[in-house]
Amino acid sequence: MFDFLRKQFVDVIEWLEQPGDIAWRVPFADHEIQHGAQLTVREGQIAAFLNEGTLADYFGPGLHTIETANLPLLTNLMNWDKGFRSPFKSDVVFFSLKEQPGLKWGTAQPVTVRDAEFGALRLRAFGSCSYRLNEVAPFASRVLGTMPGVTAASLEPQLRAAIQTSLAAALGSSGIAFLDLAANQQALSDRIKAEVDKAFAQWGLTCLSFYVESISLPDEVQAHLDKASSMRVLGDLGTYTRFQAAEAIEQAAGNDGGMAGIGAGMAAATALGGAMAQGLGTQGLGAQGLGAAPAATPAEDPVAMIEKLHKLVTIGALSQEEFDAKKAELLGRIR
Repeated sequence: MFDFLRKQFVDVIEWLEQPGDIAWRVPFADHEIQHGAQLTVREGQIAAFLNEGTLADYFGPGLHTIETANLPLLTNLMNWDKGFRSPFKSDVVFFSLKEQPGLKWGTAQPVTVRDAEFGALRLRAFGSCSYRLNEVAPFASRVLGTMPGVTAASLEPQLRAAIQTSLAAALGSSGIAFLDLAANQQALSDRIKAEVDKAFAQWGLTCLSFYVESISLPDEVQAHLDKASSMRVLGDLGTYTRFQAAEAIEQAAGNDGGMAGIGAGMAAATALGGAMAQGLGTQGLGAQGLGAAPAATPAEDPVAMIEKLHKLVTIGALSQEEFDAKKAELLGRIR
């Protein structure tokens, strides 16, 4: 009998929150709060008394004795007089005002923006942010409702959706070209944070920090951008062609194929040089008009000549010294 009576009256109310906890409703069940009960509110917490879903009274950090005198709003709602000293029923909810760090965000789908240099671009972005509870009333009515509690993990899908919408708005109005985003990353983070803060305010939250860690293009677009960068790095295509030809000949000479390897390497180098020359000649033709004379073709193919001379060495019609001298002369023509 005495155990049953003790369970009916709550005389100590406190919350030992865990990391990631934002709100917790004290599970009174059929219990009633004892007049004169002790309410402990720790630093970074706020305790609120609710009457039928309406926030009545707040208590900040400290040790409080629950009496009708320090519950004026709740007393008025319940039509209590000042002498009321019986136990009473009320919802008590603790809220954490601490910073909730490490919310990872990212674009589930690329965001299409208009870039000043490339036109329409589809961008992906990733980063992190932190937030905290700023206003209890909208959070209690729009997020907590009748739930027993709210954690940061349960809020993440809703917050990520708000961030993605804010990201599209900030990127679309930033006016910063994609190639300049890295140099303006802090300014971009601040711009997106301002948009995110507006979205979070509807739930009584405020965004404390916002970081953009990376912004990238789709893989196929990035591949084309890398090719364009490579061409700019190469610079003089004629010099690059001669370099490639020299490397091909050197690698072929080191192979076990001997003369056949040299011939194959020289043929590859000649083909590469011819393709590059043809490309440059076509560009020149477009610049000078259709009447421009095409580039003259060489009178003889050095690779074919070397192969013929090698056959003469094989049958003994030409000495090795004579072949080496002629080969050096022919190789000099293609450099």
